[in-house]
Amino acid sequence: MTLKPETDMDGGAITEGGWPDQIHAVLKSYGVAQVPYVPDGGHARLIEQIHADPDMRAISLTTEEEGIAVACGAWLGGQRSAMLMQSSGVGNCINMLSLVTSCRLPFLTLVTMRGEWGEFNPWQFAMGSKVQQVFEMMDIHCLRAVCADEVAETVSAAARMAYEGGTPVAVLLSQRLIGAKVFVK
Repeated sequence: MTLKPETDMDGGAITEGGWPDQIHAVLKSYGVAQVPYVPDGGHARLIEQIHADPDMRAISLTTEEEGIAVACGAWLGGQRSAMLMQSSGVGNCINMLSLVTSCRLPFLTLVTMRGEWGEFNPWQFAMGSKVQQVFEMMDIHCLRAVCADEVAETVSAAARMAYEGGTPVAVLLSQRLIGAKVFVK
């Protein structure tokens, strides 16, 4: 069994350009210097861009909750961060999210969704259907992008809310946007 690349909502492979480039441009415009992430196919292009950007530091994590500590430490050290993760990792972060809200630290996370559009893996449905509720329960504001033409505006609004307004924000990048994973024999 092999994993095919992520596909867009029309079944085409996600290629250079498009919404990952828009996210990178928004993060750069807001001076994001540190980007903690758990490796994820939905964020693959963005992660590659961050690794290649001399003004950003990509920080590979072993678990999602580490990213919250990195984001908080970055802010305390005078830098902005944006965390990348997949929806299945949100449940790992509940205790650490209390650090963000208790200390009133700006926080921005970009979450690629699973358990939605075209999902084949039943294990992804439980967390995928509860991500927004989990974030809201922890006082993290949620914005959602479903189509590519919404991404730049949504991420920009979220960055402004986080960095200028001090509001913790999660941007949920719909599985319809990132595409469904396809396994072939």
